[in-house]
Amino acid sequence: METKNVKAFGAEVAKAPLKEMTIQRRAVAAHDVEIEILFCGICHSDLHQAHDDFGGAHFPMVPGHEMVGRVISVGNHVTKFKVGDLAGVGCIVDSCRECEYCKEDLEMFCKVETTMSFNSPDHKSGAGEFTYGGYSESIVTDENYVLHIPESLDLAAAAPLLCAGITVYSPFKHWNIGPGKKVGVLGIGGLGHVGIKIAKALGAHVVVFTTSAKKVDDARRLGADEAVLSSDPDQMAKYNSSLDMILDTVSAKHDINVYLNLLRVDGSVVLVGLPPEQLPIGAFNVIKGRRSFSGSNIGGIAETQEMLDFCAEHNITADIEMINIQDINEAYERLEKGDVHYRFVIDMASLKK
Repeated sequence: METKNVKAFGAEVAKAPLKEMTIQRRAVAAHDVEIEILFCGICHSDLHQAHDDFGGAHFPMVPGHEMVGRVISVGNHVTKFKVGDLAGVGCIVDSCRECEYCKEDLEMFCKVETTMSFNSPDHKSGAGEFTYGGYSESIVTDENYVLHIPESLDLAAAAPLLCAGITVYSPFKHWNIGPGKKVGVLGIGGLGHVGIKIAKALGAHVVVFTTSAKKVDDARRLGADEAVLSSDPDQMAKYNSSLDMILDTVSAKHDINVYLNLLRVDGSVVLVGLPPEQLPIGAFNVIKGRRSFSGSNIGGIAETQEMLDFCAEHNITADIEMINIQDINEAYERLEKGDVHYRFVIDMASLKK
């Protein structure tokens, strides 16, 4: 299969500074869409992968799974997109399409293999052994894994919705969050700040828990009904047995049992962060009140499109800081320190400089 050289930024080995490189993209096949990437969000998992924090990373690596841009060519059998359309690519670029989960629009749980936007075995392109992500000029993806980006959304600020947005939207929908429900959001970062906005738009009463006194006021700006300094036992005690669900966005070690005790009967703490260490659970904290500790992982393509349309209806985007691709290593350093409010987005026009 023919390939096309494109500019990108990536890492040659684990923990190496990201630098400009040339990668190959496959030729546009019958069902493919080629997208010029205009903006790409930076997710903390990009950094984890580039540093090989969880093992199994493959190099050279081009991170990025929050891509938005414009369609520049389509295959001759494509029906869902045309040249000039706004389009996005999130975490998933392929799956088996035949297993029970793919047939239920749960491609992220594909029983055969979910092909991720980067660092996944690439069975299609002939351009490389592993997929390359969005820190690049363009991407070629099967139309069934491409999203329509609503015209009303700010394009740059919409990019993080393709990971952060669906990561919080999917569990809210699964746990039937809406009017009459009281929801906790644990942590105000890239995920948490979008979670506040979406939970509020769904009609829930939103209580935010943060370890940062500075973020208490910001939680209210983002739409929270209440904000709690979680290091204050007196504040925390007021919420015992009161919440229907807690969205846990924290990716550091923390005591889950404290939050299990804030749940009503049949409530759940739902983890969407990725703490590097085990999180012990006290048996009585789940037995009492039939509470549960659960997890959730992004969402399928159909639900991601539903989320984008919902965000357009409610004018929800991420709070972003725009950077040039040449500043990516500094952005990674700041991301490790939590020094971002609340998502970095790369202006990919800078790659052409």
